[in-house]
Amino acid sequence: MESRRGRPTAAEREHRRDAILDAAIRRFTEHGYGGTTIEGIAVDAGVTKRTIYTWFGDLAGVLTAAVERQHRYLLAADKPGSEAEPLEDAATRLVIALHSDVSIALHRLVIAESPRFPEVAAGFYTAGPARSIAFLTGHVGERAEQLYTLLLGEPHRRRLLGLAAAPTPNGARAHARACLTLVVDESSDEQSAALSGRA
Repeated sequence: MESRRGRPTAAEREHRRDAILDAAIRRFTEHGYGGTTIEGIAVDAGVTKRTIYTWFGDLAGVLTAAVERQHRYLLAADKPGSEAEPLEDAATRLVIALHSDVSIALHRLVIAESPRFPEVAAGFYTAGPARSIAFLTGHVGERAEQLYTLLLGEPHRRRLLGLAAAPTPNGARAHARACLTLVVDESSDEQSAALSGRA
């Protein structure tokens, strides 16, 4: 259990936060959303229930935070003054993040629990897909939703069904590149700039 010594450093707080989310994901995966409790997460993470309530609000907040953590590839781009990233690199990082074991586990969880907990499904969509689509809009405009759908595609369905392993970095880049050729007109000066990160 966490100690009551001096105020933790930023690094310690981040480590503790990750421990809570890791414990939550294990609980969600093993017991489902309805079978997971704040108390169980606190015991596994070695923190107090008060810490979890203070940082995340409630169980739905914990799940939303876990989904947001899987979208860390968006954080640098969200910072004011951050340099534009080449679209192929951004799409590759998206594929790696969303086809990962943790993302697949969370996706399966939400699909299974959404009939009983529609608010959880809504939170998942806002924190995950909607935010990713908004991120891609900065690169490809109105074609962002189409690109996002392609970046998931049949490989993601096979991942959900347990028929395929997570892609390697090279495999993720190849998939991203194939999707971009279907959506991005490389002959356009604007889209060429997006691909190279000059937009």
